[in-house]
Order: sequence, then structure tokens, then C-alpha cells
Amino acid sequence: MYGGRPDSSSPVARQYPDGTAPAIEGDTQTFIDRITKLPLAHQPSTEFEYGFSIDVLGAVVEKVSEQKLGDYLAANVWQPLGMKDATFHPTDAQRPRLARPFAKDPLTGKPQAIKLLDTPTRFDCGGACAFATIGDYLRFGQMLLNGGELDGQRILSPKTVHHMTANHLGPEIKNNVANVEPHRAGFGFGLSVAVRTSEGLSSVPGNPGEFTWNGAYGTQFFCDPKERLVVVVGTAAPGELRKYYREQVQDIVYGAMTK
Repeated sequence: MYGGRPDSSSPVARQYPDGTAPAIEGDTQTFIDRITKLPLAHQPSTEFEYGFSIDVLGAVVEKVSEQKLGDYLAANVWQPLGMKDATFHPTDAQRPRLARPFAKDPLTGKPQAIKLLDTPTRFDCGGACAFATIGDYLRFGQMLLNGGELDGQRILSPKTVHHMTANHLGPEIKNNVANVEPHRAGFGFGLSVAVRTSEGLSSVPGNPGEFTWNGAYGTQFFCDPKERLVVVVGTAAPGELRKYYREQVQDIVYGAMTK
């Protein structure tokens, strides 16, 4: 699980680093050495906790492919999809285009910043360190909605996407995702995406089968297969205000539909 949560009462959680801290502080091997020495927050198959699983999978991809994660994704996902700006390491030309947060959190008035915007990472952390434009992200979302294909480029098989966007949490597993995102009631979890399993429980409208996830700094993405809908929103909002806007956007999108 990710550490650095000010509201966490778990002594185990407090031993874990912040989401992007390992990538700033050391290389992939340093991250693996650190993460494997930490205790589990829960017994396996008892509770679902948001954490470093995608970062670990990124390290596995690097080991198997013998490539940096960014190089592998560029060759197999980003370039075939035409995601022209997707990268783990923005160039000098790209950095001035990065969205930045308000100097002060609008809710608390306290200073806020996103360290990742100005601090180069030392490894490609799959869970939280990639950059892209909204247009890039939209093409990625459309590929998933299409069952793994976009503009004639097949990235994933339809069965893989179906399995990825299905709920993998059985009734015996306690789902703690709602503790991270309050509008996640009624959602399970697939491979890297939350999956809406029922109607009426979430505080935002949608249909069963919707799959979605949000970035730590304000990004929002959701796909609704029933409506053939892909929505991507990008904000630089590291504080709690990001959660309010996520809910408002989904309310506005579905409220605008006439059928």
C-alpha cells in the first residue's frame, strides 16, 4: 500500500513510502529491496488496499523485457496509439507545458506543490510517474473501450480487456478503495481499474461495467461501455479538492445526456 496518508491509523501503512518518493530517491532495485522488507498490511485474500502493485508490475516488465518501462511502453503502447507526448521523463520542451497547481490549496489556504513536476525520477514507476496530454490519455481510454484496438492498431486482445475490466474481488474480500475515493461505493476492482458492479450505491451516476481510475494529482478517467463513453479530465490538484471536481464532472456529463 502507499504510505504518506495523514489520516492513516495503521502503523504498517506509516512504514510505506509516499507514492512517488521511491522513484525520486533511488533506482528500481532500491525500490524492490525496500518494498520486499516491509510487512504486509493485511493477510493475502482478505482486504484490497490501493498500493504499489502497479509499480511492482512495472519492475517485472523491465526484468522480462530487459528494457526500461518507458521504452517498452513507448514501443508497444504509446507510439502505436499515437500518444505523442507520453513519457516518464519530460523533455526541456515539454516541461513548460506541464499543468501546475495553485500555489495555495483553495480549501485550506496552505501551500501546495507537486514535487514530481520539477524533480526527475530515477526509475520509471508504473503507478504514478508517467506524463501525457489529455488527448494522449483519451486515445488510450478509447483503445480500452474498443476492446484493445484503435485506428487499426491492436494493443490488447478483446479477452484480455474483458478480463482486465471485470471485478476480481470476491465477496470475502473487504474493499478499502472507498476509503481513498468516497464515491467508490458499488465498485470492485480489476487490473488497475475500479469496476462498477451495481447501480445506486455510488454517489455519482453511471452504469454497471463502467471502469475507471484517478491519478493522485487530479487526473480522472472513466469509460462506460453501455454509453460508448470515454471521459478524461486533467487538473493539477494535489489536495482534497480534486475529489470534489471528479464527482462534479461525472454528474455534469451524465446530467447532459438526453437518452
